[in-house]
Amino acid sequence: MAKKSQLARLVKKTKLVAKYATKRAALKAAGDSAGLQKLPRNSSPVRLKNRCAITGRSRGYMRTFGLSRIQFRELVLEGKIPGVKKASW
Repeated sequence: MAKKSQLARLVKKTKLVAKYATKRAALKAAGDSAGLQKLPRNSSPVRLKNRCAITGRSRGYMRTFGLSRIQFRELVLEGKIPGVKKASW
């Protein structure tokens, strides 16, 4: 499980990105780099880190499910993710 502080930081960054998304898009379209630099650093979507929705793990993240590989495997084996089953050949 990731530290609570890391998860809290991620939530804070996500809110900032959403808050400044329209303003950032307008400044980018206008080509105003000075205006972009005045925005908070954490309002940039590049600074977001993909993390598992259950554990907060950052490595082995699967984008389509929003889970780490470990949690994905556990949920699949329990049959909690519809349409996915263990491969056998």
